[in-house]
Amino acid sequence: IRTTQSHHKEAVQHFWKQLVDKGAIYLGSYEGWYSVRDECYYNESELVDGKAPTGADVEWVKKEDSYFFKLSDYEDRLLEFYEAHPDFIAPESRLNEVVSFVKGGLKDLSISRTTFDWGVPVPDDKDHVMYVWIDALTNYMSALGYPSTDPGSNFDKYWPASLHVVGKDILRFHAVYWPAFLMAADLPLPKRLFAHGWWTKDGEKISKSLGNVIDPVELIDTYGVDPTRFFLMSEVAFGNDGDFSDEKMIYKVNANLSNELGNLNQRIMSLVFKNCNKAVPTDIGELTEDDVALLASAA
Repeated sequence: IRTTQSHHKEAVQHFWKQLVDKGAIYLGSYEGWYSVRDECYYNESELVDGKAPTGADVEWVKKEDSYFFKLSDYEDRLLEFYEAHPDFIAPESRLNEVVSFVKGGLKDLSISRTTFDWGVPVPDDKDHVMYVWIDALTNYMSALGYPSTDPGSNFDKYWPASLHVVGKDILRFHAVYWPAFLMAADLPLPKRLFAHGWWTKDGEKISKSLGNVIDPVELIDTYGVDPTRFFLMSEVAFGNDGDFSDEKMIYKVNANLSNELGNLNQRIMSLVFKNCNKAVPTDIGELTEDDVALLASAA
């Protein structure tokens, strides 16, 4: 589903009204640092050398009317939830990051703007449109037919989501804001979140402006499908950042595949040719204790 479709807009407006009915939204005013690229507001204390923690530029948003979500009301509930569900956020380093952020104190969240007109209009207030995250996050539910939650509906069958896989830069929205929205609306939370890291190239962040985007099709054409899969899966533990370079790729393929795996394969084939009539035995008999121990160590 696209966020511009009428059904999605209806779903988001219904969700907004649910939050209003629960007393979780109020009208106030806002000013602060905003990153267009990250679609996120930042506190002064979060800026690094005048930029967002992600390295994105920020601009000062002058004081304007805004609707706020009472995020501060959910600080204790979120911490209790994380403690009761320690596997909710993975890897553990990301859980620690989120818990530390919430313990630092939550401020109410600006969720509407008046300085532009694209987006989903706020119900009963034509001067405001919803700020991107309450709109975008509701997409998980509108894709399942929300607000239809009747027994047998797609929402009834598939929500809550078993797993959200997100980039580490949007973990806060999924691990703090989204659960709080759902708690306020008395809706089930996703079962788990996993935040993956970033790939860099030659030590630099990948971006269109730098022209260092990696085309996976070109990687496959150059190195082959299996070597590419092997590099991506083995070079970085899932959840951490990783750096790609052609030199690392070539070294990985030569050292682990050509040399180590190739050498192992050559030794096995020589053994089979020399001792097993050039064929893999089909009748191996009962496993010995050594066989069982070896299999158990690889399990």
